Amino acid sequence: MTRIQLSLDQSRRPVRQIADTCAQPMLAAGGAEVVLGAFIDADGLPASIAPQPDTMFGPRGICLGGPAGPLIVTDTGHHRLLCWRRIPTCDHTPADFVIGQPNMFSEGRNGRGPVGAASLNMPTGIACDGQTLAVADAWNHRILIWRSLPERANQPADIVLGQSDFAGGLANRGSREAGADTLNWCYGVTLAEGRLLAADTGNRRVLIWNSLPRRNGQAADIVLGQTDMTTRDDNASGTGGAIGMRWPHAICVHEGRIFVADAGNNRIMCWSAMPNSDGAPCNFVLGQAGFDGLDHNRAGYYPDPRALNMPYGLTTLAGKLICADTANSRLVDYHLDRLEMDSSAAALAGQHDFTAKGDNRWQIATRDSLCWPFGLSASGTTVAVADTGNNRVLLWDLAP
Repeated sequence: MTRIQLSLDQSRRPVRQIADTCAQPMLAAGGAEVVLGAFIDADGLPASIAPQPDTMFGPRGICLGGPAGPLIVTDTGHHRLLCWRRIPTCDHTPADFVIGQPNMFSEGRNGRGPVGAASLNMPTGIACDGQTLAVADAWNHRILIWRSLPERANQPADIVLGQSDFAGGLANRGSREAGADTLNWCYGVTLAEGRLLAADTGNRRVLIWNSLPRRNGQAADIVLGQTDMTTRDDNASGTGGAIGMRWPHAICVHEGRIFVADAGNNRIMCWSAMPNSDGAPCNFVLGQAGFDGLDHNRAGYYPDPRALNMPYGLTTLAGKLICADTANSRLVDYHLDRLEMDSSAAALAGQHDFTAKGDNRWQIATRDSLCWPFGLSASGTTVAVADTGNNRVLLWDLAP
């Protein structure tokens, strides 16, 4: 297997003697098995980023369709999807085809053309269930849905949500109010248990469609984060609590439970069962001591096993809820069968201990370091990480 050569972390950071800071390793100690993107020049600095089949610029979303593939990445800064039909096994494997640009060497919002069924403007969240693909096309304020996984370049989407048709691109369809059928800076999307869930970030809410939408502009069935479908206030006009959200970014569903990465409040909101009414309060939170906590790292500079700093990504694997604790440049996981208010993280990746932070541990990038990770996906024994600040994707095996 081809591997890029990256310098080892030689940090001599002193270890702070704080109780409960030791962490079990979450992922393989040798680092990512495969690195995509992030070419490094001989001087150790990142190579210039131009759109090619094997480069990325700030990728924010990633989707593993299964243990064998496909792999689809939202190459956010290049306004495109990069698609591999099979999971790559070598570093820098070029993508098989692209959606959102006329070719692999082009960039620009909506391919420098009008909004359409195969154009993209800052795509972020992405999800698939093995058959259907959904993409949060954030700056077009819409979600694109392919009823079957795309197989060719610029295959058009089948359904659009948030807009009445594929030509629309205005926040909340140009209205000052939100609606059950509008979106505003939607950054996250999830397909789970026959439902579609979206982090409608600019409207400070999560929308739930109880079945996969079948027509353009279809209205959502349930809203979380607001008490009705038209309000879009920060924290539901309050100060955190069990209902309100500030900058929700990712959603994960596991056995009927919902987890929302409420990045602006530096916490994960947890519902113990699928809500059936608008504005249903969550049952508990992670990252804060209670519902009223809002500060990053609990108002401290350094994190700890219970703190979070702008969490942007979530996934589950092997009985664990895995979180991209983005501004701490680390991944943390929690035991799914032991979750309760203010649970402590059990394992860690990207930093040496729970009290450490810093992009790439304040060094140059290595195979086991992170810089502002956003999107996560998992399948089999592999965790796929959109390592956004390093302009790369990591395919990283679980620790033995």
